[in-house]
Amino acid sequence: MSCVFCGIVSGEIPSDRVAEGDDYLAFRDVAPAAPTHVLIIPKRHIDGIAATDPKDADLLGRMLLVASEIARQEGIDESGYRVVINEGAEGGQTVEHLHIHVLGRRGMSWPPG
Repeated sequence: MSCVFCGIVSGEIPSDRVAEGDDYLAFRDVAPAAPTHVLIIPKRHIDGIAATDPKDADLLGRMLLVASEIARQEGIDESGYRVVINEGAEGGQTVEHLHIHVLGRRGMSWPPG
């Protein structure tokens, strides 16, 4: 197993799962950057957002809808939250498997960092 997120999908690596569908999985980040920090990943390995193509449109849309639902479940939908996709090393991507961060319960500034 070379991809940690693929290991989570397969169950080889334990995770605190929040939501799951046929083609996506959402779980709590083990090193949270905010009190609420959930990751949403495709179950199929995709390196990053740049590796997607038009056939992935339904999956990407579903993952964003899941982000919104997670925000409601976590009680951060009204106070506000951030949804982030990092791409590549300079974009802050640390795991080469597409993932969406849902972050909340702390003030966020722009630009980040």
